[in-house]
Amino acid sequence: LNQMKKLVKPEYIIGLAGLGIAIYLLFSAPFIGVADNGDFLRMMNTIGLNYYDAAESYADRFFSYSHSRFAYEHLFKGFYPSSQIFLILLPRLIGGVFHGSYFDIRLLGAVYLVLLLAATWLLVKTHARGSYVIGLLLGGSLLFVFYDISYLAYFNSLFGEPVSMVFMLLTFALGLRLTSQEKPSVKGLILFFIAVLFLTSSKIQNAPIGIAFALIFIRFAVLKGQGSWKKLSIWFAVAIFSISVVLYATAPKDLKHINLYQTVFFGILNESPDVRGDLKQLGLPERLEVLAGTNFFQPDTAIKQNDPSLGPDFYDRVSHKDVLFFYIKNPSRLIHNMKYAAANSMSIRPYYLGNYEKEEGNPKGALSYTYSTWSQFKNKHVPHSLGFLSIFYLLYFAGALYEYFRSANRRERVAGELIMLLGLIGIFSFLVPILGDGRADIGKHLFMFNVCFDMMVVVMFGWVVHKLVKVWNRKR
Repeated sequence: LNQMKKLVKPEYIIGLAGLGIAIYLLFSAPFIGVADNGDFLRMMNTIGLNYYDAAESYADRFFSYSHSRFAYEHLFKGFYPSSQIFLILLPRLIGGVFHGSYFDIRLLGAVYLVLLLAATWLLVKTHARGSYVIGLLLGGSLLFVFYDISYLAYFNSLFGEPVSMVFMLLTFALGLRLTSQEKPSVKGLILFFIAVLFLTSSKIQNAPIGIAFALIFIRFAVLKGQGSWKKLSIWFAVAIFSISVVLYATAPKDLKHINLYQTVFFGILNESPDVRGDLKQLGLPERLEVLAGTNFFQPDTAIKQNDPSLGPDFYDRVSHKDVLFFYIKNPSRLIHNMKYAAANSMSIRPYYLGNYEKEEGNPKGALSYTYSTWSQFKNKHVPHSLGFLSIFYLLYFAGALYEYFRSANRRERVAGELIMLLGLIGIFSFLVPILGDGRADIGKHLFMFNVCFDMMVVVMFGWVVHKLVKVWNRKR
């Protein structure tokens, strides 16, 4: 039996099972993807793709149906800064060689799948800790949660969400692996930096995450690694901090304008008890009160969103820093919007975007519920309240701090800091949509929060399993 266990390791079993689930969901008929809500165009203009059917109606192109085929177009007609570019360019160029007439989005899905399988394999291998049972149960929880159709359907789309998800998992898989080794390697540190870089630069809202990881690199410097470990750790800390600042500072102006509009008019002034008073606090003219509760993409606003007068009266006058100070001065208003976010926080997928292609003959906006137990359980049974989230986070940090202060081992302490950082990224990912985009499409903007929440659930489950196995072994 022991010989059998050596040959059939938990990471191989889980890896093969994950591959099987993903092939069935993503690469067999019927095609499952996620319909475009208008966001695809940013990436399409950058990496040289276009809609396959030029004569397609608006209703068929957006919201209702997913698309497996895209037409080839000239590269860099526009530019949207994201690490996603590097992930799409390779399959796009390969697709152009073998599939000249159209780009099949499943080529991109395969790239995401390889990254997800690598993260799964690493996590199981690192945390089995010599226990076959822990390896299988931890791996099983990863398959149950992160191979859910609500996550995987995104792989067959041009949304940026899967980049955040796979690199969040990879970052923590590689980071925890380094802390589990007696003398971690420089090669492992470089891979960890690349994963952090891809995660931080996948979306502008992820840019500040890099600043938190800069602190982790400084903490890594205290470990006894191979070669020029210490020097490289400090260099990577400086590099990721600088990249984060540059990414945020050079964000496209148009995108900043959209986000500011949403944050103020669809966030702060939405359901405000004193619109004029709020405008005064923000240093904005009273005439803008007619825009309270409107969003940037609404066609019937009293003042058009691109009206030249909004430049000096709004876009040039206010920044996200002013929004932050407004909420610091008015904490009850922040809590009000946090409650709204919490009410929308447990849906991994956007339920208004269809999964099937039109040719399948399903109703508009139809969704696939194959292998969706986790996402449906979360959406229907996990409390959508700020109170529940507060208790969940308190329990998580209580457990993490308990283990942190119990350990005298330096490597275990740095691993504990990584585990706590996961919770902090979750809090940050919950607040950023409120501070950066108001209430606009908040369920979808809380995707990263969902990834962190689900990773925390797996961490807590793994911790309980580890303790139970320890007790069982003692009894034996």
